Amino acid sequence: MDLVDAAGMFPYEKVSVVNVNNGARFETYLIEGKRGSGEICLNGAAARLGMKGDKVIIISYGSLEEKELPKGYQPKVVLVDEKNHIKKI
Repeated sequence: MDLVDAAGMFPYEKVSVVNVNNGARFETYLIEGKRGSGEICLNGAAARLGMKGDKVIIISYGSLEEKELPKGYQPKVVLVDEKNHIKKI
């Protein structure tokens, strides 16, 4: 399963990124890479905020009223290994 699919995210969706290694926090948008590769790449100005091998947290969220949430809603968290292969959803 692809990371984007597993997380329920969409191309060009606005996301927040937290770089665990250097503390940088920034907003950008999602561009899909090669399916199944596990590659996470920072492009453009965001590329200055991280280095290859940095651990990042990618956050996708929306603003909804409680009545808009599906019954039994639970946030989705995708955990990966050091090669970004999915370990747990």
